[in-house]
Amino acid sequence: MRDSPVVVASSTSVARPIADVADESTLIRSTGLVEVDRVLGGGLVPGSVTLVGGEPGIGKSTLMLQLAGAVAEVGQKALYVSGEESASQVRGRADRLGALHDELWLVAETVLPHILAHLDAVDPEVVVIDSVQTLLNPEMTSAPGSVAQVRECAHVLVQEAKRRGIALLLVGHVTKEGTLAGPRVLEHVVDTVLEFDGDRQHGLRLLRASKHRFGPTSEVGLLQMDEMGLAPVDDPSGLFLADRVTGVSGSAVVPTVDGNRPLLVEVQALVAPSQLATPRRSAQGLDQGRLAMLLAVLERRVGLPVSNAEVYALAVGGARILDPGADAGLALAVASSLTGHPLADDLVVVGEVGLGGELRHVSHINRRLSEAARMGFRRAIVPHATGEAPDGLSILRAPTLAAAVQLADVGPS
Repeated sequence: MRDSPVVVASSTSVARPIADVADESTLIRSTGLVEVDRVLGGGLVPGSVTLVGGEPGIGKSTLMLQLAGAVAEVGQKALYVSGEESASQVRGRADRLGALHDELWLVAETVLPHILAHLDAVDPEVVVIDSVQTLLNPEMTSAPGSVAQVRECAHVLVQEAKRRGIALLLVGHVTKEGTLAGPRVLEHVVDTVLEFDGDRQHGLRLLRASKHRFGPTSEVGLLQMDEMGLAPVDDPSGLFLADRVTGVSGSAVVPTVDGNRPLLVEVQALVAPSQLATPRRSAQGLDQGRLAMLLAVLERRVGLPVSNAEVYALAVGGARILDPGADAGLALAVASSLTGHPLADDLVVVGEVGLGGELRHVSHINRRLSEAARMGFRRAIVPHATGEAPDGLSILRAPTLAAAVQLADVGPS
Protein backbone atom coordinates (compact mmCIF):
# COMPACT_ATOMS: atom_id res chain seq x y z
CA MET A 1 0.00 0.00 0.00
CA ARG A 2 1.39 3.35 -1.03
CA ASP A 3 1.73 6.14 1.50
CA SER A 4 -0.66 9.01 1.20
CA PRO A 5 0.91 12.16 -0.25
CA VAL A 6 2.03 14.76 2.25
CA VAL A 7 0.07 17.98 1.92
CA VAL A 8 2.17 21.07 2.69
CA ALA A 9 0.33 24.28 3.45
CA SER A 10 1.27 27.28 1.34
CA SER A 11 4.21 29.14 2.81
CA THR A 12 4.34 32.87 3.42
CA SER A 13 8.16 32.83 3.44
CA VAL A 14 10.22 33.48 0.33
CA ALA A 15 13.67 32.05 -0.37
CA ARG A 16 16.22 34.73 -1.24
CA PRO A 17 19.96 34.89 -1.88
CA ILE A 18 21.66 35.02 1.49
CA ALA A 19 23.35 38.31 0.66
CA ASP A 20 19.89 39.92 0.29
CA VAL A 21 18.81 38.96 3.83
CA ALA A 22 18.89 41.88 6.28
CA ASP A 23 21.63 41.75 8.92
CA GLU A 24 19.87 41.96 12.30
CA SER A 25 23.06 43.03 14.06
CA THR A 26 22.72 46.47 12.45
CA LEU A 27 19.43 46.97 14.33
CA ILE A 28 20.99 46.78 17.80
CA ARG A 29 19.88 49.55 20.14
CA SER A 30 21.77 50.49 23.28
CA THR A 31 20.08 49.78 26.62
CA GLY A 32 21.75 52.79 28.21
CA LEU A 33 23.55 50.51 30.69
CA VAL A 34 27.21 50.08 29.75
CA GLU A 35 27.75 46.68 31.37
CA VAL A 36 24.55 45.22 29.93
CA ASP A 37 25.49 46.48 26.46
CA ARG A 38 28.92 44.86 26.90
CA VAL A 39 27.33 41.44 27.50
CA LEU A 40 24.73 41.85 24.73
CA GLY A 41 27.26 42.98 22.16
CA GLY A 42 25.94 46.53 21.95
CA GLY A 43 22.33 46.33 23.11
CA LEU A 44 18.92 44.86 22.31
CA VAL A 45 17.66 43.78 18.89
CA PRO A 46 14.00 44.56 18.02
CA GLY A 47 11.99 41.34 17.98
CA SER A 48 14.48 39.56 20.23
CA VAL A 49 13.55 37.68 23.40
CA THR A 50 15.94 37.65 26.36
CA LEU A 51 15.59 35.45 29.43
CA VAL A 52 17.23 36.86 32.57
CA GLY A 53 17.78 34.26 35.29
CA GLY A 54 19.05 34.51 38.84
CA GLU A 55 18.36 33.59 42.44
CA PRO A 56 15.45 35.34 44.20
CA GLY A 57 16.64 38.56 45.81
CA ILE A 58 19.86 38.86 43.80
CA GLY A 59 18.67 42.05 42.08
CA LYS A 60 17.02 40.97 38.82
CA SER A 61 14.05 43.31 39.29
CA THR A 62 16.37 46.21 40.10
CA LEU A 63 18.44 45.53 36.99
CA MET A 64 15.38 45.27 34.74
CA LEU A 65 13.79 48.43 36.15
CA GLN A 66 17.02 50.36 35.66
CA LEU A 67 17.25 49.02 32.11
CA ALA A 68 13.66 49.99 31.33
CA GLY A 69 14.29 53.45 32.77
CA ALA A 70 17.50 53.89 30.77
CA VAL A 71 15.73 52.85 27.57
CA ALA A 72 12.90 55.32 28.28
CA GLU A 73 15.40 58.07 29.03
CA VAL A 74 16.76 57.94 25.46
CA GLY A 75 13.27 58.17 23.97
CA GLN A 76 12.24 54.53 23.49
CA LYS A 77 8.88 53.58 24.93
CA ALA A 78 9.21 50.81 27.53
CA LEU A 79 6.54 48.78 29.35
CA TYR A 80 7.33 47.16 32.69
CA VAL A 81 4.89 44.37 33.60
CA SER A 82 5.11 43.45 37.29
CA GLY A 83 3.65 40.12 38.33
CA GLU A 84 5.19 39.93 41.81
CA GLU A 85 4.82 43.47 43.20
CA SER A 86 2.14 46.11 43.15
CA ALA A 87 2.45 49.12 40.90
CA SER A 88 3.05 51.39 43.91
CA GLN A 89 5.93 49.19 45.12
CA VAL A 90 7.60 49.29 41.71
CA ARG A 91 7.02 53.05 41.49
CA GLY A 92 8.75 53.55 44.83
CA ARG A 93 11.78 51.59 43.68
CA ALA A 94 11.86 53.50 40.40
CA ASP A 95 11.92 56.76 42.34
CA ARG A 96 14.90 55.55 44.37
CA LEU A 97 16.72 54.35 41.23
CA GLY A 98 16.07 57.55 39.29
CA ALA A 99 14.04 55.64 36.69
CA LEU A 100 10.99 57.90 36.52
CA HIS A 101 10.62 58.88 32.86
CA ASP A 102 7.62 59.77 30.72
CA GLU A 103 8.32 56.96 28.25
CA LEU A 104 8.38 54.26 30.96
CA TRP A 105 4.96 52.66 31.43
CA LEU A 106 4.04 50.38 34.33
CA VAL A 107 1.32 47.83 34.93
CA ALA A 108 0.84 45.14 37.58
CA GLU A 109 -0.65 42.21 35.68
CA THR A 110 -0.32 38.43 35.44
CA VAL A 111 -3.14 37.37 33.08
CA LEU A 112 -1.75 36.79 29.59
CA PRO A 113 -4.67 38.20 27.50
CA HIS A 114 -4.62 41.37 29.61
CA ILE A 115 -0.89 41.77 29.01
CA LEU A 116 -1.43 41.45 25.26
CA ALA A 117 -4.11 44.13 25.49
CA HIS A 118 -1.61 46.43 27.21
CA LEU A 119 0.82 45.83 24.38
CA ASP A 120 -1.86 47.02 21.95
CA ALA A 121 -2.61 50.11 24.05
CA VAL A 122 0.94 51.23 24.83
CA ASP A 123 2.73 50.02 21.66
CA PRO A 124 6.14 49.80 23.41
CA GLU A 125 9.53 49.11 21.87
CA VAL A 126 10.89 47.31 24.95
CA VAL A 127 8.87 45.11 27.34
CA VAL A 128 9.97 43.60 30.67
CA ILE A 129 7.93 40.74 32.17
CA ASP A 130 8.80 40.25 35.86
CA SER A 131 8.50 37.34 36.18
CA VAL A 132 7.54 34.61 33.73
CA GLN A 133 6.70 32.26 36.63
CA THR A 134 3.75 34.47 37.65
CA LEU A 135 1.95 34.47 34.28
CA LEU A 136 -1.44 32.83 33.85
CA ASN A 137 -3.18 31.78 30.66
CA PRO A 138 -6.87 31.33 31.66
CA GLU A 139 -7.38 28.86 28.82
CA MET A 140 -5.31 26.36 30.80
CA THR A 141 -6.32 24.74 34.08
CA SER A 142 -2.83 24.45 35.60
CA ALA A 143 -1.57 26.88 38.24
CA PRO A 144 0.81 29.80 37.55
CA GLY A 145 4.43 28.68 37.63
CA SER A 146 3.65 25.16 36.44
CA VAL A 147 5.59 23.73 33.52
CA ALA A 148 2.57 23.93 31.21
CA GLN A 149 1.75 27.54 32.10
CA VAL A 150 5.32 28.79 31.81
CA ARG A 151 5.83 27.04 28.48
CA GLU A 152 2.56 28.20 26.93
CA CYS A 153 2.79 31.80 28.15
CA ALA A 154 6.41 32.09 27.02
CA HIS A 155 5.52 30.66 23.60
CA VAL A 156 2.74 33.21 23.08
CA LEU A 157 4.92 36.12 24.20
CA VAL A 158 7.79 35.05 21.95
CA GLN A 159 5.44 34.97 18.95
CA GLU A 160 4.05 38.39 19.83
CA ALA A 161 7.53 39.88 20.25
CA LYS A 162 8.57 38.60 16.82
CA ARG A 163 5.37 39.83 15.18
CA ARG A 164 5.44 43.29 16.75
CA GLY A 165 9.22 43.85 16.63
CA ILE A 166 9.41 44.28 20.41
CA ALA A 167 12.56 43.64 22.43
CA LEU A 168 11.16 41.39 25.16
CA LEU A 169 12.90 40.58 28.44
CA LEU A 170 11.57 37.75 30.60
CA VAL A 171 12.72 37.46 34.21
CA GLY A 172 13.04 33.92 35.57
CA HIS A 173 14.10 32.47 38.91
CA VAL A 174 16.60 29.67 39.33
CA THR A 175 16.25 26.52 41.40
CA LYS A 176 18.49 25.42 44.29
CA GLU A 177 20.55 23.48 41.74
CA GLY A 178 21.27 26.74 39.89
CA THR A 179 19.15 26.00 36.81
CA LEU A 180 16.33 28.13 35.50
CA ALA A 181 12.98 27.21 37.02
CA GLY A 182 10.39 25.96 34.57
CA PRO A 183 10.85 23.79 31.47
CA ARG A 184 14.18 23.60 29.66
CA VAL A 185 12.32 24.44 26.46
CA LEU A 186 12.10 28.00 27.78
CA GLU A 187 15.82 28.43 27.21
CA HIS A 188 15.54 27.03 23.69
CA VAL A 189 12.78 29.32 22.42
CA VAL A 190 14.45 32.59 23.47
CA ASP A 191 17.28 34.30 21.64
CA THR A 192 19.42 35.18 24.65
CA VAL A 193 19.86 33.73 28.13
CA LEU A 194 21.49 36.02 30.69
CA GLU A 195 22.67 34.77 34.07
CA PHE A 196 22.72 37.32 36.88
CA ASP A 197 24.48 36.20 40.03
CA GLY A 198 26.71 37.20 42.92
CA ASP A 199 27.27 36.77 46.63
CA ARG A 200 24.45 38.33 48.67
CA GLN A 201 26.93 39.25 51.39
CA HIS A 202 28.84 41.43 48.91
CA GLY A 203 27.66 44.10 46.53
CA LEU A 204 29.33 42.69 43.42
CA ARG A 205 27.01 41.28 40.73
CA LEU A 206 28.03 39.50 37.53
CA LEU A 207 26.03 39.33 34.31
CA ARG A 208 26.88 36.66 31.73
CA ALA A 209 25.29 35.35 28.55
CA SER A 210 25.11 31.57 28.35
CA LYS A 211 23.32 31.84 24.99
CA HIS A 212 23.23 34.78 22.57
CA ARG A 213 22.13 34.55 18.95
CA PHE A 214 23.26 38.06 18.11
CA GLY A 215 26.81 38.01 19.42
CA PRO A 216 29.46 36.22 21.50
CA THR A 217 28.95 34.75 24.95
CA SER A 218 32.47 35.55 26.13
CA GLU A 219 31.79 38.89 27.83
CA VAL A 220 30.96 39.50 31.49
CA GLY A 221 29.31 42.56 33.00
CA LEU A 222 30.31 43.71 36.48
CA LEU A 223 27.99 45.83 38.58
CA GLN A 224 28.04 47.02 42.18
CA MET A 225 24.84 46.97 44.24
CA ASP A 226 24.29 49.83 46.66
CA GLU A 227 21.36 51.77 48.10
CA MET A 228 20.96 53.65 44.81
CA GLY A 229 20.77 50.50 42.71
CA LEU A 230 23.29 48.90 40.39
CA ALA A 231 26.29 50.87 39.15
CA PRO A 232 28.91 49.75 36.62
CA VAL A 233 32.31 48.74 38.01
CA ASP A 234 34.88 50.80 36.11
CA ASP A 235 37.93 49.21 37.75
CA PRO A 236 37.11 45.68 38.97
CA SER A 237 40.72 44.86 39.84
CA GLY A 238 40.89 47.93 42.05
CA LEU A 239 37.64 46.87 43.71
CA PHE A 240 38.90 43.37 44.51
CA LEU A 241 42.23 44.61 45.86
CA ALA A 242 40.94 47.71 47.69
CA ASP A 243 41.16 46.20 51.19
CA ARG A 244 44.20 44.02 50.62
CA VAL A 245 46.64 43.87 53.54
CA THR A 246 50.23 43.23 52.51
CA GLY A 247 52.86 41.26 54.36
CA VAL A 248 50.46 38.54 55.54
CA SER A 249 51.16 34.88 54.88
CA GLY A 250 48.60 32.84 52.98
CA SER A 251 47.75 35.57 50.46
CA ALA A 252 48.45 35.68 46.71
CA VAL A 253 47.25 37.91 43.89
CA VAL A 254 46.24 36.08 40.70
CA PRO A 255 45.50 37.63 37.30
CA THR A 256 42.38 35.82 36.10
CA VAL A 257 40.21 36.23 33.02
CA ASP A 258 36.42 36.21 33.22
CA GLY A 259 35.04 36.17 29.70
CA ASN A 260 37.41 38.51 27.87
CA ARG A 261 38.00 40.76 30.89
CA PRO A 262 41.22 40.47 32.92
CA LEU A 263 40.80 40.77 36.70
CA LEU A 264 43.22 40.76 39.59
CA VAL A 265 41.82 38.84 42.54
CA GLU A 266 43.34 38.07 45.92
CA VAL A 267 43.13 34.44 47.00
CA GLN A 268 43.75 33.54 50.62
CA ALA A 269 44.51 30.25 52.30
CA LEU A 270 44.71 29.24 55.95
CA VAL A 271 46.41 26.00 56.98
CA ALA A 272 45.79 24.87 60.55
CA PRO A 273 46.60 21.69 62.54
CA SER A 274 43.78 19.17 62.70
CA GLN A 275 42.87 16.52 65.25
CA LEU A 276 40.31 14.95 62.93
CA ALA A 277 40.79 11.71 61.04
CA THR A 278 39.58 13.52 57.92
CA PRO A 279 40.78 17.16 58.05
CA ARG A 280 38.38 19.84 56.90
CA ARG A 281 38.72 21.36 53.44
CA SER A 282 36.74 24.50 52.65
CA ALA A 283 36.71 26.63 49.49
CA GLN A 284 34.63 29.80 49.04
CA GLY A 285 34.55 31.30 45.57
CA LEU A 286 36.90 28.52 44.41
CA ASP A 287 36.36 25.01 43.12
CA GLN A 288 36.45 22.47 45.96
CA GLY A 289 37.74 19.69 43.72
CA ARG A 290 40.47 21.91 42.35
CA LEU A 291 41.64 22.72 45.89
CA ALA A 292 41.81 19.01 46.77
CA MET A 293 43.88 18.33 43.66
CA LEU A 294 46.33 21.14 44.43
CA LEU A 295 46.79 19.89 47.99
CA ALA A 296 47.65 16.44 46.66
CA VAL A 297 50.19 17.93 44.23
CA LEU A 298 51.75 20.02 47.02
CA GLU A 299 52.09 16.88 49.15
CA ARG A 300 53.49 14.51 46.52
CA ARG A 301 55.33 16.76 44.05
CA VAL A 302 56.56 19.58 46.31
CA GLY A 303 56.90 17.72 49.60
CA LEU A 304 54.79 20.03 51.75
CA PRO A 305 52.93 18.19 54.57
CA VAL A 306 49.32 19.31 54.07
CA SER A 307 47.47 15.96 54.14
CA ASN A 308 46.89 16.09 57.91
CA ALA A 309 46.05 19.79 58.11
CA GLU A 310 42.81 21.70 57.79
CA VAL A 311 42.83 24.00 54.77
CA TYR A 312 40.50 26.94 54.18
CA ALA A 313 40.65 28.82 50.87
CA LEU A 314 38.86 32.02 49.87
CA ALA A 315 38.53 34.26 46.82
CA VAL A 316 38.25 37.69 48.44
CA GLY A 317 35.49 40.19 47.74
CA GLY A 318 32.79 37.80 46.59
CA ALA A 319 34.69 36.74 43.46
CA ARG A 320 34.08 33.31 41.97
CA ILE A 321 37.11 31.84 40.23
CA LEU A 322 36.76 28.90 37.86
CA ASP A 323 39.84 29.84 35.87
CA PRO A 324 42.58 27.14 35.99
CA GLY A 325 45.10 29.96 35.66
CA ALA A 326 44.56 30.62 39.38
CA ASP A 327 45.97 27.19 40.32
CA ALA A 328 49.53 28.34 40.93
CA GLY A 329 48.45 31.35 42.99
CA LEU A 330 46.21 29.26 45.22
CA ALA A 331 48.91 26.62 45.68
CA LEU A 332 51.47 29.27 46.69
CA ALA A 333 48.95 30.82 49.10
CA VAL A 334 48.60 27.41 50.78
CA ALA A 335 52.39 26.99 50.92
CA SER A 336 52.76 30.52 52.33
CA SER A 337 50.25 29.85 55.09
CA LEU A 338 51.88 26.53 55.95
CA THR A 339 55.39 27.96 56.26
CA GLY A 340 54.42 31.42 57.52
CA HIS A 341 56.39 33.15 54.74
CA PRO A 342 54.36 35.86 52.96
CA LEU A 343 54.63 36.44 49.23
CA ALA A 344 56.22 39.70 48.07
CA ASP A 345 53.81 42.63 47.85
CA ASP A 346 54.63 43.36 44.19
CA LEU A 347 54.26 39.75 42.99
CA VAL A 348 51.45 38.08 41.03
CA VAL A 349 51.23 34.39 40.17
CA VAL A 350 49.59 32.77 37.15
CA GLY A 351 49.60 29.25 35.74
CA GLU A 352 47.65 26.01 35.60
CA VAL A 353 49.02 23.15 37.69
CA GLY A 354 49.12 19.62 36.26
CA LEU A 355 49.10 16.38 38.21
CA GLY A 356 52.81 16.00 37.51
CA GLY A 357 53.46 19.25 39.32
CA GLU A 358 54.21 21.15 36.10
CA LEU A 359 53.07 24.72 35.43
CA ARG A 360 51.11 24.98 32.20
CA HIS A 361 50.44 27.91 29.90
CA VAL A 362 47.03 29.61 30.18
CA SER A 363 44.97 31.68 27.75
CA HIS A 364 45.13 35.48 27.45
CA ILE A 365 48.43 35.60 29.31
CA ASN A 366 49.33 39.00 27.81
CA ARG A 367 46.06 40.54 29.01
CA ARG A 368 46.61 39.14 32.48
CA LEU A 369 50.14 40.48 32.78
CA SER A 370 49.22 43.87 31.31
CA GLU A 371 46.50 44.24 33.92
CA ALA A 372 48.99 43.34 36.65
CA ALA A 373 51.41 45.97 35.36
CA ARG A 374 48.61 48.56 35.24
CA MET A 375 47.82 47.88 38.90
CA GLY A 376 51.42 48.51 39.91
CA PHE A 377 52.78 44.97 40.28
CA ARG A 378 56.39 44.54 39.22
CA ARG A 379 57.00 40.79 39.14
CA ALA A 380 55.07 37.76 37.96
CA ILE A 381 55.68 34.03 38.38
CA VAL A 382 54.56 32.43 35.12
CA PRO A 383 54.85 29.08 33.27
CA HIS A 384 58.17 28.51 31.51
CA ALA A 385 56.72 28.88 27.97
CA THR A 386 55.35 32.39 28.57
CA GLY A 387 56.45 35.06 26.08
CA GLU A 388 57.83 38.51 26.75
CA ALA A 389 56.54 40.59 29.64
CA PRO A 390 54.77 43.95 29.21
CA ASP A 391 56.62 47.14 30.10
CA GLY A 392 57.15 47.60 33.82
CA LEU A 393 56.79 43.91 34.70
CA SER A 394 59.54 41.33 35.20
CA ILE A 395 58.64 37.69 34.73
CA LEU A 396 60.03 34.75 36.68
CA ARG A 397 59.67 31.54 34.68
CA ALA A 398 58.85 28.37 36.61
CA PRO A 399 58.58 24.99 34.87
CA THR A 400 57.11 23.32 37.95
CA LEU A 401 55.13 24.19 41.05
CA ALA A 402 58.16 23.28 43.16
CA ALA A 403 60.20 25.85 41.25
CA ALA A 404 57.47 28.44 41.76
CA VAL A 405 57.55 27.78 45.52
CA GLN A 406 61.29 28.45 45.50
CA LEU A 407 60.98 31.61 43.39
CA ALA A 408 58.29 32.96 45.69
CA ASP A 409 60.41 32.03 48.74
CA VAL A 410 57.48 30.37 50.51
CA GLY A 411 59.06 26.95 50.98
CA PRO A 412 60.21 25.49 54.29
CA SER A 413 63.29 27.15 55.77
